[in-house]
Parts: sequence; C-alpha cells; structure tokens
Amino acid sequence: MRVHWIVLLILIGAALFAPAVSAQIGKEKAKYVVAPAYNVGSADQFDRISTRAIHTINQGQLDTYSNYVSSGTTSMTYDLNWGDTSDSLSLALIAPDATLGPYYDNIDGQTDGRIYITVSRSSGLAQGTWYTRVYGSQITGTEDYTFSVY
Repeated sequence: MRVHWIVLLILIGAALFAPAVSAQIGKEKAKYVVAPAYNVGSADQFDRISTRAIHTINQGQLDTYSNYVSSGTTSMTYDLNWGDTSDSLSLALIAPDATLGPYYDNIDGQTDGRIYITVSRSSGLAQGTWYTRVYGSQITGTEDYTFSVY
C-alpha cells in the first residue's frame, strides 16, 4: 500500500514540474515544422503566389482551396487575413502525407485577425496537391478575408 502512494506522489511531481510545451508554434508532425511567418516573404513573393482568394465566410462555413507543391519545395507560407479580432477563423492544412492544424489567430502570440504561418521540412514538402481549409469558427454576420499561399 505504501509503495502505491510513493509511485502516485512521484507521478504527480513529474507532472507538476514537466516543462510546458507549445502545442502550436514550432510543432512537428510528419517532420513538418509549422511556425509563425513574421514577414518572411521576399520582394518577389507575389510572383510566386500559387493561390490567392478574396472571399467571405459565415459561422460554421468551410472554404477549401488547393495548391500543387512540386518536388524540391522545402517551405510554403500561408496567409489568412480577416483583420477583425471579434470574429474567429481557423486554418487547417491537408498534405498528401499529414494533416496539420487547425491553427488559430493567436498562433504567433497575438490576436490580430490573421494567421500567417510557414510550413517547412528540410527534406522537402510532400509533392502533390495540398488542401487548405478555412473554417468560420465564431463569426457574427459575414466576414471578409484574403487568403494567399506562396
């Protein structure tokens, strides 16, 4: 009986003193690293846009976009911008070999009506069609947004 209490106390202590880890920023899944973009685009980023949309979304609505990733691509940047912090959108990425997300406005530590992330993998992103899902998580009325992939 005494051994059980000691084991229980050890487990509780380990849980209390384990370091906290962010579930969003820098998360790896299938060796992908998803991190805030912080304006990583270059001057020619708009020449490389594979998907660009200006759209509206309502509560509970799901919009899906696709882009083709060619062999040798090591990173893609996703920019979902609605600018209205009173509404909430989410972004999920469906790669040929993994599902990443959903990600929310505060992935970069601030709430600003924007999800701006870079997905990278040193060995290269999975070649093929990637799908992006934009979901109206909490929206009053209709929300306008822009979406770009480069």
